[in-house]
Amino acid sequence: MNPFAPAPGRGHLVVLRHARFELTINARRAEAVVLSLGVPILGLLAVVLTDAIRLPTGDSAGDRAGFVVPGVIALTTLSTAFTGQAISVGYERFYGALARLGASSLTRTGLVAGKTLATVVLVLAQSLVVALVGLGVGWHPHPGHLAAALASTLLATAVYSGLALTLASVTRPEATTAAATLVYAVLLVGGGTMFPAPDLGGAEYLLPVTAHADALRAALTDGAAAPLPAWCSLGLWSVVAVIAAVRAFRWD
Repeated sequence: MNPFAPAPGRGHLVVLRHARFELTINARRAEAVVLSLGVPILGLLAVVLTDAIRLPTGDSAGDRAGFVVPGVIALTTLSTAFTGQAISVGYERFYGALARLGASSLTRTGLVAGKTLATVVLVLAQSLVVALVGLGVGWHPHPGHLAAALASTLLATAVYSGLALTLASVTRPEATTAAATLVYAVLLVGGGTMFPAPDLGGAEYLLPVTAHADALRAALTDGAAAPLPAWCSLGLWSVVAVIAAVRAFRWD
C-alpha cells in the first residue's frame, strides 16, 4: 500500500496549520518576493518621481502617487495571489508535494482555504510596505474608507487565488509559468495599475485588477465610494474563481 496515495477525505480540516506552513514557505522564496514586491515598488518610484509617463493627475509627486500607489497595491496582490501562487502550485504537483498532502488529513477544500488564507496575510503585509513607500514619496491617503479598501483587496485575493489554483490544475508546470507570467506582464501594462487603463465605458472593469485598482483609488486617494461596477466585477469573479478552483483542483 502506498503511504503517500492521495486520501483527501481522511481526518479533520487543518486549514490554520496548513496556512501557517504555506506562509512560512512563501516568505522564504526570495524570487517570489522580488516579483511580487520588489518590481512593483521600483516601478512605483520610477513613475512617481519622474515625468516619463503621463498620468491623469497633476504633475506633483503627491498627485502622481495618488494614482500609482493604489495601483501598485493592486499589482502586488495580482503577482502574489495569482502569478506566484500558480507557479508554485504547478511545481508542487510536478514534484509530488500535493500528492503527499492528499495523504494527510487535509481536504481539497481545506487546501484551497489554507493557501488563500496564507496569501491574504502576505498580500496585506506587502500592501502595508507599498503604502509606507507611498507615504515616503508624498502620498496622502484618506483613512475614512479603509474598510472598503480592505474588502476590495480580500475579494481580489480570493479571485486570484481561485484562478491560480485552477490554472495550475489544468496545465503543466511549464505552461502554468508561461501563462501566469504573460498575464502579469499584460495586466502590468494595460490593467490600469501603474499606467492609465483605456476608457471602455465600464467594460474595463471586466478585468479584476482594473476593478481592484479603481476601488483602491476611490477609497484611499479620493476618499469616496468605489464604483459599483468595480464591486460587481470583484464579487462575481470571486464566486466564479473559487468554485472553479475547488472543482478543478487535483492532487496529482
